[in-house]
Amino acid sequence: MPVTPSDGVAWVTGASQGIGEAVCLRLARDGWTVMASARSADKLAALAERAEGLSGRIVAQALDVTDNAAVEGAVRAITAEHGPIALAILNAGTYLADDAESLSDETLPPTIDLNLLSVATCLKAALAPMREAGRGHVQVVASVSGYRGLPNAVSYGASKAALINMAESLKLDFDRFGLTLQLVNPGFVKTPLTEKNEFPMPFLITAEKAADRMVGALASRRFEVTFPRRFTFMLKIMRCLPYSLYFPIIRRITGQ
Repeated sequence: MPVTPSDGVAWVTGASQGIGEAVCLRLARDGWTVMASARSADKLAALAERAEGLSGRIVAQALDVTDNAAVEGAVRAITAEHGPIALAILNAGTYLADDAESLSDETLPPTIDLNLLSVATCLKAALAPMREAGRGHVQVVASVSGYRGLPNAVSYGASKAALINMAESLKLDFDRFGLTLQLVNPGFVKTPLTEKNEFPMPFLITAEKAADRMVGALASRRFEVTFPRRFTFMLKIMRCLPYSLYFPIIRRITGQ
């Protein structure tokens, strides 16, 4: 059975902007008490104010998810003050464009740290109380960039590919525990991160529409949640192509 607000609270990381912000507001409209985590306390406070008058509420939880001890402490504090975490949407991430010439310590380590290692830390922290309660749902937000290698996404694509593989591996364990794990692979979503892109972004959707897709999928049994489907379907096909076809197509599409 899908988790509901009566089972506990929702925890959303990367909540201060973009998809995370939209997901928090959508969950609050659905009656959830949402623990909104991000580094910016000011943005979280403003987000909590925007939820006033909704059937649920948003509680600001300033947190650096790359700090392992802080994550564990935050989960203990949430559980003690607000009840068990029934739903965790692990959305925190960043995009630093890089290629063979710009790949450096300024792009790869921070991207892997936030996009991959922090997600594993948050997942581990949320999993223990969920197993104890015998109920819980986790969404791991990766990206279609993790399907195959793309230009200017050396660090980002590698981190998202690792997230996809990690979620696929954990799915079997979650099934054994009686918990739900979903993998979210968005295409292009209009956020402060994608606004920096100087290339065409086909089938671009709003953060609010992305949030609707993610929250709407909580009641489904699908492992992968991906959108917009016309775009991601094409990428899934390209994922199956041999390299002899894939690379010429990517060169033609991107002009590389």
